[in-house]
Amino acid sequence: MGGALKAAPYAAMVMDARTGEVLHSRNADTRLHPASLTKMMTLYVAFEAIRLGEITLDTPVRISQHAASEPPSRLGLRAGSTIRFRYLIRAAAIRSANDAATAIGEAISGSEAAFAQRMTRTAQALGMTRTTFRNAHGLTQEGHLSTASDMTIMGRRLFYDYPQYYNIFSRRQDDAGIATVRNTNRALLEAYRGADGIKTGYTRAAGFNLVASAERGNVRVIATVFGGQSTAWRNQRIMELMDMGFARAPARATERRPALPTYGPNSGAGASTGETVLTSGVMSQSLRPTPRPGTTQAPRAPEPALLAAIEAAVGEAIQAAATEAQPAPQAAPDLPSTSADAEPVPAIQPLPRPQAQVETAVTQSLPIPPRPADAPEPIIVAGPLEPEVITRASSSGSRLFGVSLGPQPSHHAAERLLLRTALSEIGTFDQALRRVVQRNGGYEARFQGLTEDQAARACARLTARAIPCEPFGPAS
Repeated sequence: MGGALKAAPYAAMVMDARTGEVLHSRNADTRLHPASLTKMMTLYVAFEAIRLGEITLDTPVRISQHAASEPPSRLGLRAGSTIRFRYLIRAAAIRSANDAATAIGEAISGSEAAFAQRMTRTAQALGMTRTTFRNAHGLTQEGHLSTASDMTIMGRRLFYDYPQYYNIFSRRQDDAGIATVRNTNRALLEAYRGADGIKTGYTRAAGFNLVASAERGNVRVIATVFGGQSTAWRNQRIMELMDMGFARAPARATERRPALPTYGPNSGAGASTGETVLTSGVMSQSLRPTPRPGTTQAPRAPEPALLAAIEAAVGEAIQAAATEAQPAPQAAPDLPSTSADAEPVPAIQPLPRPQAQVETAVTQSLPIPPRPADAPEPIIVAGPLEPEVITRASSSGSRLFGVSLGPQPSHHAAERLLLRTALSEIGTFDQALRRVVQRNGGYEARFQGLTEDQAARACARLTARAIPCEPFGPAS
C-alpha cells in the first residue's frame, strides 16, 4: 500500500449565533471537502420543501437502487421498499446515513443530481458563496467543496430558519422506521454543557469535520472545524473553540434574525413566490382545509420573506416591551431559551369591555320597501337633495372569545408557539391578541379578542392541521 495519507488542511470558525458576528477565524474561506456536513444542507432543503408543500413528513418514499447502493454510513434501505419521509430525515440527521440522504434528494427533486443543483442554489441564496454541491451525502466528489465560514452560516440558518426541527440534532437516538439510529455526535453532546448539535463529518480527503452549537444563558455560539486529526482531537478542539466563543461574546446582544432565502424567478427552487412546486411528482397535501362549496376562500398565506420580516418585527417588539418592564440592570440569569435574547414578556392586559358598534351606510334616495311589523324602527336623518344616512346601534360582534393552544412547559415556549401559529395563520389571527396565562404549573398559550364565530372557525382550521386548540368564552 502507499504511504501515509496527507493530512487534510485545518480550518475553523466561531460565530455569535445571535448576531452573526465572527469571534474567531482560521483559514475559514479555504474551499475544502465538507464530508457529511453536506447533510446540513440536505436537511435544510428537506425542511424548506415541507414548508412549501412539496412533500410532507408522512409522504411514503420509494427507495431507488441508486439510493440503496450508497456506501456506509447507511440506514440499510432496500431498493423497491417504501419508507416515510420523516424516517429518512432522522436517519440523515442522527445516523448520518448516506442512503437516506440520497433518498431525500430523489424524493424532492427526482434525481440526486437535480437535488444537488438545488442545494447549490440554496447555498448561494443563504450567502454561502464559496460552496458547490455535487451530491446529497458528502462523499468525496470533484467540485463538491465548501468552507468553514459557509458551514458556520449553514448551522446558524438551521437554528433560526427551522427551529421546529432543530431539536432533532440533539437526540441521542431515535426510531428511523426500520432501525433505531444513534447520534454520531453524542460524545460531544454529553461532554459539553449546553451543546445541542449539529453535525459531524468524516472522509479520508476531508479529515474529521464538525459544526457544533451550544447555548448558555442568553448566549449561543456556533463553532466549526475542518480537517481534524481524529474524533477525540476534533471534539477537544471544538470545545476549546466554543469556550473561546463564550468568553468573547457579550452577555447581551441585539439578536439579528436572518430572513428566509429568496430565489430568482427562474431558479426552480420553488421559494421565490411561495408557490407549491411538485418537483418529485408526489402530490402534496393542502396546508389549509379546503373551503366548502359556496364559502369564501381563506386568505392566501403571505410570502416567506414577509413572514420572516413579520417574525423579526414581532420579536423586536417583544424584546422592547420586555426591556421597558425590566428593573435596574442586574446580572443576567441563565434562561432555558432557544432564542438568545428572549426575556419574560409582560402579560397582555385584559381586553376592555366591548362597546356598541356603530354601523353607517350611505344610500341613494330610493323607494323604501315596506318594513316588517317586528323590525326595529330605524333612525333616519334626511335633508333635501342629500343622500339618506341610516344609523343603527349594534351589540353584536362581542370580542370576548378566544382560543387556547394548551399548556406549555415555559413562558418562552408558549410565546414561541403563539408566534409560529400567528404567522402560519396570519389571516385568522391578524387582529387577535396573544397572551400567556400561568395556571396549574404550566403556561397556557392563548389568542384573545375574537368573536365567538371567529374562535370556532379558528379552532376548526387549527384542528384540521393537527394543532391542539380549544375555544373559550368570557367566563374562561
